[in-house]
Amino acid sequence: MWGTGSVPPPPLLLLLLLLLPVLPASGELQQETEPRRLPPPGKLDFGYVPAGVYETLAHYEPGPIGILFHLVHAFLCAVQPNAFPHDLIVKLAKDKFGAIHTEYQKALYYEVGFLVCAAVGLLFAVLLPVVGLFFCMCRCCDNCGGEMHQRQRKNADCRRGLLGTLLFSTSLVMTIGVLCAYAANQNLSSQVKSVRRLVNSNMRDLHTFANDTPVQIDYLISQYATAKSKVVYDLDNIGPLLGGRIHHQLEKEVHPALDQVLNMAGAMRETREALENVSVSLEVLQEGTGKLNFNLSLVRTSINRTLSDPGCHDEESDATTAQLCRNIRQSLSQLQIGANFTRLPRVDAQLQKMNQVLKTDLSAIVHRGFSALNDTPHMVTEQTRSVVETVQNLVDGIGHNISSFSKAFPLQSCLSNFTIFISHAHAKIEDYYPEIDKLDFYRWIGCITLCCMVVLVLAFNYLGLLCGTLGYDKHASPTTRGCISNTGGTMLMAGVGFSFLFSWVLMGLVTVLFLAGGNLEKLLCEPFHSKDLFKASRPGGCVVNLRSVAGSSPAFQHAPPSLLRQVVDTPHLIHPEWKNFIPGYMYNDSELELTAESLYSTCKLNRGIYSAMRLDKVFNVSSFLNTSVFTKDVVLQLDSVKIDLRSIILLEAEGKQNLLDFSESGVSEINYADYLEEVNKGVTVVDLLSFSRELEAQTDLMPRGALQTALKGHVGTLQQIHRQQIIPMEQAMSALNQSMRYLERTASDLPNKILAILEAIDAAQLLISKNASHLISRETAKYTATIISYFHQYIEWVKTSLALEVAPCKPFSNMVDTAEIMACSFLTDSMVRARLSPSNAHIHTHTASTCE
Repeated sequence: MWGTGSVPPPPLLLLLLLLLPVLPASGELQQETEPRRLPPPGKLDFGYVPAGVYETLAHYEPGPIGILFHLVHAFLCAVQPNAFPHDLIVKLAKDKFGAIHTEYQKALYYEVGFLVCAAVGLLFAVLLPVVGLFFCMCRCCDNCGGEMHQRQRKNADCRRGLLGTLLFSTSLVMTIGVLCAYAANQNLSSQVKSVRRLVNSNMRDLHTFANDTPVQIDYLISQYATAKSKVVYDLDNIGPLLGGRIHHQLEKEVHPALDQVLNMAGAMRETREALENVSVSLEVLQEGTGKLNFNLSLVRTSINRTLSDPGCHDEESDATTAQLCRNIRQSLSQLQIGANFTRLPRVDAQLQKMNQVLKTDLSAIVHRGFSALNDTPHMVTEQTRSVVETVQNLVDGIGHNISSFSKAFPLQSCLSNFTIFISHAHAKIEDYYPEIDKLDFYRWIGCITLCCMVVLVLAFNYLGLLCGTLGYDKHASPTTRGCISNTGGTMLMAGVGFSFLFSWVLMGLVTVLFLAGGNLEKLLCEPFHSKDLFKASRPGGCVVNLRSVAGSSPAFQHAPPSLLRQVVDTPHLIHPEWKNFIPGYMYNDSELELTAESLYSTCKLNRGIYSAMRLDKVFNVSSFLNTSVFTKDVVLQLDSVKIDLRSIILLEAEGKQNLLDFSESGVSEINYADYLEEVNKGVTVVDLLSFSRELEAQTDLMPRGALQTALKGHVGTLQQIHRQQIIPMEQAMSALNQSMRYLERTASDLPNKILAILEAIDAAQLLISKNASHLISRETAKYTATIISYFHQYIEWVKTSLALEVAPCKPFSNMVDTAEIMACSFLTDSMVRARLSPSNAHIHTHTASTCE
């Protein structure tokens, strides 16, 4: 497994590699060779993987002292504004430092700011003792400040005030620097006390990581029951699900044919009703026609007899009356029947045949066909009972295999060893705490001592200024000056003397610490928080990065150290044959995309360690949890389902014969034209009611008398005939008209209609009996794909949970962040800030003022 020449992985990595194989999924699950397409099934809810809470907050807030840190970052940015030549490291590593002879200009260009500061510091550290030596020699030879008289010049007071102000300002700046150094010193001591809290928190997170991982694994395995319950539910309801799908597809073809038969059954009943109406109406009309003809003849005879009255044709009669009588006599020829229904044949033979046809209940036969078709789900349930039981046993076996697989690995022993390893490591770290506290105490004492050296110089400066100001006498000579004035001068000289003694030592120490701490800050600490420095090369310019701001900004949360990235992640750098060092070292596969940057970033996002470290290269469970492997037998069983629908009879032979009998019932042989011809005629030649009204109007024009009275009597008779005979006959004619038109529509091409219905029924029956196998296979495949999709969902959920939620590796990125906080925020920041305090900027002014 491990590459040639590589060393074995550390114990922690080994434990992780042993731990993760028990996870029941992989980051890269193989796909089935022939994926099944299916409509989206119901979404399974597997709940949430139980997650432990990591308490480490790898974040540092410097508080008010952050303002000082920001100022020093700005100073470092001014000292070192150039981008670090990352490619130089690559060349040096590849050429075994042979490139240093040709590429040193890049390093000098990068370090130019630090070199200038170092040169100034070294020059100060060298020149100050030399100047102090000459100053002492001059004093010993009475050649510097040794005269016992004082020249009074016009600008003496102004010069004295200027020098005093400069000395006071310099001392004030020194005081601020000492306070900043003291604050940084105290901050470092207080932060050192936080180291134990951070370390303990990280260790507790590692214990949480070890304790929660088996719980999460058990949860992943237990959620197979969710998929299993859904599969079992669908198997128990194979009738409504698979049979329902088959029924739904069949009814698209079968229902129209059965609906046609059902409509024809209704047409049979309506045809018989229409024939009955025709028979009754025809009987009424034939009987009424004879009576009406007889009554109209009587009325004509009576009116002719009345018109024979002498008042109609006597020479003495009124000419108007005679004309009216002639008009009435001429119109009497219209009082005749219009339609003669006595010549129309009866439909008793067709009615008798329809009664014979309707003795068979075709609707009941059709409903039996519908019921047989609707019984498809029950038939599927009965015919697949043995297959369903076999598949359910297979599903139980899959769950047993998953559970037994998880138990085949020594998970608890691995976790126990890992926990013991953490406890031992924590105990060893605890053993170092007293030493750390002791070293920090010595460091604190040393820093306080250095601060006291500067405070001693400041005390002499302030006392000298105070005494000189209080004891100053303009008219006193050096020999006559008071004690206070002499004491002030002595204090100032003492301050100068201590400056010569200590300042060059302080400056040398500051220079060394500034070079070390500044480069550490620029090379490691600042790149850790700067995303821009991920690149191998970057345009010039300095990013002022206040760590307190960077720590709270999401842009800096996921950035690994760029220098580490350059060293570890540069292809073929550490090992000439490896593209990527980490996977080459761990898995002997340098082509795998696993870098320090991706590992840190993934853990920073609290993703699973399986995906972070690409542990599928160590143990890929895809082959075990491949869906096709799990469900191969399930698919074979479901594909072997044979569903026989030949027992479904849509229309029995009796129903088919009933349709044929209907087509031969003689309805098509009726002469509808004769019927409709007579129906379209009126009952009488003239509208009897209109005729009676006309006769009444003409009678009203006649003079009153016997003739008028007789004619009015005939008007009443005609109106009575209209009410009692004409209106019933018109109603019967309307019924006859409607019935005959319905019968005509029904009988139109009736044999061909019946033949088309029978052909549709035969085609639907053929589909069910012989041609439904393709439909059944297609729907069975969809049902099988739905069952398999539940396994797919479970596997996908396991894969996602494994990558994102199981064994989240945030504790490991927290350990890196904690190390950075302790190294950079606690140590480097505090030390560099203390050393950069302007505690020595007073030397030249102080020396000049005291020499005067």
